[in-house]
Amino acid sequence: MSQRIELGELETFLYASADILRGYVEASDYKSYVFPLLFFKRICDVYDEETANAIEQYGEDGAKFMGASIHRFIVPEGYHWKNVRNTTENVGIAIKNAFYAIEQANEDPKTHEKILMGVFGDASWANKAALPDEMLKNLIEHFSTKTLSIANCPEDELGQAYEYLIKKFGDDSGHTSQEFYTNRTVVHLMTEILKPQPGETVYDPTCGSAGMLISCIHYLREHGAEWRGMKCYGQEINPLSAAIGKMNLFLNGVLNFKIVNADTLKYPAFTEAGQLQQFDIVLANPPYSISSWNRDAFETDQYGRNFLGVPPQGRADYAFFQHILKSLKPGTGRCAILFPHGVLFRGEEKDMREKLVQHDLVECVIGIGKNLFYNSPMEACIVICNTNKPAARRGKVLFINAKNEVTRKNSQSYLEEEHIAKIAGAYTDYATIDGFSAVATIDEIAANESKLSIALYVRKTGGGEEINIDDAIDAWKTSATTVRMEYEKLNQLIKAGENDDTL
Repeated sequence: MSQRIELGELETFLYASADILRGYVEASDYKSYVFPLLFFKRICDVYDEETANAIEQYGEDGAKFMGASIHRFIVPEGYHWKNVRNTTENVGIAIKNAFYAIEQANEDPKTHEKILMGVFGDASWANKAALPDEMLKNLIEHFSTKTLSIANCPEDELGQAYEYLIKKFGDDSGHTSQEFYTNRTVVHLMTEILKPQPGETVYDPTCGSAGMLISCIHYLREHGAEWRGMKCYGQEINPLSAAIGKMNLFLNGVLNFKIVNADTLKYPAFTEAGQLQQFDIVLANPPYSISSWNRDAFETDQYGRNFLGVPPQGRADYAFFQHILKSLKPGTGRCAILFPHGVLFRGEEKDMREKLVQHDLVECVIGIGKNLFYNSPMEACIVICNTNKPAARRGKVLFINAKNEVTRKNSQSYLEEEHIAKIAGAYTDYATIDGFSAVATIDEIAANESKLSIALYVRKTGGGEEINIDDAIDAWKTSATTVRMEYEKLNQLIKAGENDDTL
């Protein structure tokens, strides 16, 4: 019998599983154990539900005759949730064996690819010192108190509860949360601006828990549009985050996707005929200013991802930026990328930024408020690029200063719907709003040494200029960079003069 689980009840139930783990594993590791068990329970409950529905429709013999065709995922005999639940010793090994059996049993009938390979992660289930049988039995019994069938727990609601759990574990784990969670209200804004369409392809080169991919699916669902035809692609360097992303997509009812666990800059996973595969939409929150990457290899990149230049070793931001731009489909490709403000004005990336501006790919730069990222008060920016700007926007860039469009409550900062509507509306209107947005031509930007700093273009007029400490710091950084560059040029001229015998 169906017993619909309300969303709030489901969220409380799922988060309560962490209480059982407390004292046994670190808070940052809760996700390694709770997410795989949740996914295992869901697969088994849906398998039972599909079997019961088939028996009701075709009879027991008919259901047996249809076999695997009635199931979305196969649960091999002997490796069902109930089998693990009945295990009294070496429970961790029983869990691990069940995970392996399910991964091996589910494959694409055409390619024979193991579609669930790696989805359960690689936690140390067999470590009885850390995970004693009694604790694991308690955890399994907790999950066994509810049936996570589709009738009880529709995909969209389970997906919301899963996202809630990701956020809660992000809160608990502190600094590690950024590895797999981006503030969903910011992601909502990015999606609202790009406006995904049915049948499009969407890609995230640093996908974490796949929240940006799922946001595009939710956008189509909320607008009553066909979402099943959207193809989702993601790459993630962290194995656990990649596994969480796969589970997230499956639990949200998304089957048309591919997530690859690998280093995007070193081993781009999606290629066609020796070139990067190209997509309609790219959303990304790349790791900020990483210094541990192979710059030498990037200098001779076989995919042409250095068309703007080679970034400095200490900051790979423009390596990810160029990877994303090369991944955009001509004519339909557009992207929204979360970056630190430094990419807009840093002197060491000036030449690349000049070429970026002249390529006329940047459509909009949005500055968002503080504290929208876990354990960091930093402000970030969203850079919107478009391979096919509308005629009226060509040769122009819109700048939006949305740093005040933020709400802080219970130590969390987020964008409310009114904030998202205001920012997205300004992007759609593409016009100057006093103190909030401004349109600059690429010639005007070039005159500012191709700096994309929002404070250079968005100004408040009338009644005196509003002075803000953050704007002052940004302006200081910009001017300091200019002075340093001019000083370096002067030194070069002096050295050249000293070495020139004709002077």
